Amino acid sequence: MAEDPRDWEVETRLVRGGMARSPYGEISEALYLTQSFAYDSAEDADARFAGGPGFIYQRFGNPTTQMFEDRLALLEGAEVCRATASGMSAVHVALTGLLKAGDHLVAGRALFGSCRWIISEWLPRFGVETTYVDATDLEAWKNAVRPNTKAFLVESPANPLLEVTAIGAVAEIAHAAGAKLVVDNVFATPIFQKPLALGADIVVYSATKHIDGQGRVLGGAILGATDLMTESYKDILRHTGPAMSPFNSWVLLKALETLELRVRRQTENAGKVANVFAASGKVKKTIYCGRPDHPQAAIIANQMTGGGNVVAFDLGSREAAFRFLNALQIVDISNNLGDAKSMATHPCTTTHRSMPEAERLEIGLTEGWVRMSVGLEGAGDLSRDVSRALDAA
Repeated sequence: MAEDPRDWEVETRLVRGGMARSPYGEISEALYLTQSFAYDSAEDADARFAGGPGFIYQRFGNPTTQMFEDRLALLEGAEVCRATASGMSAVHVALTGLLKAGDHLVAGRALFGSCRWIISEWLPRFGVETTYVDATDLEAWKNAVRPNTKAFLVESPANPLLEVTAIGAVAEIAHAAGAKLVVDNVFATPIFQKPLALGADIVVYSATKHIDGQGRVLGGAILGATDLMTESYKDILRHTGPAMSPFNSWVLLKALETLELRVRRQTENAGKVANVFAASGKVKKTIYCGRPDHPQAAIIANQMTGGGNVVAFDLGSREAAFRFLNALQIVDISNNLGDAKSMATHPCTTTHRSMPEAERLEIGLTEGWVRMSVGLEGAGDLSRDVSRALDAA
């Protein structure tokens, strides 16, 4: 009897999960660059459009994209994955598929700038109201619930200061209110955190980050149970067109093969670099999910199995942060993260620039903070590079 892929180890899932070979027996998964598909007969077309097996149109599904979706679902422990063109399209679809005019959303206030824009500027145009809460305060989640609350949204760890939320406890509050919990799991990666197992209903990813991890393509993913994914997302994905391109699907499918290796090495490096920042007299505060002094260390120990590759540190002022960034010789100044190359950015002037200053201050994001995504370079080289830059800060 064939083994159930769900019984495989993580590494095996990442290399062989979702594999669907053509009659040619290729070792590397096939890239199907096609807009549409032909049918053996009119009856065959009728059967496919009625919901039978087979592909119809690239916007609805593609063999290469299906392999990526199946592999990521297997890794996440989800029944269904649907790929999208970018991480933000995944967030957008995840929310709009659950909400309609007159509904209410509760969201952790520490969010990526574009996520804040969708919630604060876009959803209100369609009659959806949002209450922001301190995601670490369970009473705040409870107090924010209204009779029309239909969804909760949280990033954990959050961008950019790595705030961590007790996902299981927030899920219980959401479900007691009849709402669904959506978790953006990008910073933790599917290697270190499983929100569905903790009680979340939907998980979203920007596959652009760690899943690609090599600066090549955009992509997003939405994962959850079959019934919810069908009810809330099948039609919106089919008719609004946020489809992932087959080429990007193929790149991301191949990237999954090395995801676990890359993320673990990045995490090892991040721990060493975080220690450099913590030991420096130039740094007012260092936040890293792998350090025991993280403000939510107890929650991290309960729901994460690794610290990830992102470090945040406060140099006290924008001027000091800019001096640090400009003195880097190896680490790039870039707003991306999860890449093989180490990158650092000043959130107040890049990723969170559109966020009003008062809202940035609410989450503790002052002008001195720098966010660094630690890559695969030698840990010694990275430590020397940031040490030199700290001397210049």
